[in-house]
Amino acid sequence: MKTAVFDIHGKKAKEIEVPAFFSQPVRGDLISRIIENKKRFQPYSPSLVAGKQTAASGKIVHRRHVWRSGYGRGMSRIPRKIMSRRGSQFNWVGAEIASTRGGRRAHPPKVVSMLNPMKVNKKESRLALLSALGATANKEQISRRYQRIDEKDLKELPIIVEDKITSLKTKEFLNALRNILGERLFSVAIGKKITRSGRGKRRGRRYKQNSGMLIVLGKKEDMKVNVADTRNAENLGITDLASGGLGRLTIYTERAIKDLEERFSKKGEDKK
Repeated sequence: MKTAVFDIHGKKAKEIEVPAFFSQPVRGDLISRIIENKKRFQPYSPSLVAGKQTAASGKIVHRRHVWRSGYGRGMSRIPRKIMSRRGSQFNWVGAEIASTRGGRRAHPPKVVSMLNPMKVNKKESRLALLSALGATANKEQISRRYQRIDEKDLKELPIIVEDKITSLKTKEFLNALRNILGERLFSVAIGKKITRSGRGKRRGRRYKQNSGMLIVLGKKEDMKVNVADTRNAENLGITDLASGGLGRLTIYTERAIKDLEERFSKKGEDKK
């Protein structure tokens, strides 16, 4: 399959043969499994000795004729620590258990329950990544993800641009992007940051931002523009391509296409 390579003015510079994985059938089931497996969050729990760092020595003895006994005092059988004493009279305070002041938590969160035990086969993971790449060249998937985009707006997929775009400054880059994508796609491509409505903005989540487009660069390419998310071809993953849904609007540089083809070729597999 051949597709056009656009220059920074939005004109077709040439046509190149794109790798076969852009025609890969979209496996949404595999991709959703991988994304679920990639989810990570910081495990948390209280200290193992929290609430137990006291001098409370077990339960109070409830036998007769025993010194320091709780027999006949109407005391519950909970661990207690001695605050003061006068002869055989003790000033006890309950400690350690959950119902006492400064005691441990009754049912604290467990770290083990927060670790993801899911495992995915290497071949399935590779197939899911190729499928996610194929979704970026699928008009139906992209128009389904972005409601403002029709299939008519998507002319050449995948969207490939010349390597010169990586050296542009912000203003020049935005103009080049508008020329390449058109106004309809450009409005979707640039991520928008808005202030959240409601009380959430007082609770550490003041802003909401959509993901916008993704720019895939070659191994040694770099961009100083912070308008969109960028990722090198060697580090490209499923969470970059399909987080939030299949068919993310993605732009590839010409160098990135060659690096991706090398990465997923049989020779690349043999080297690994």
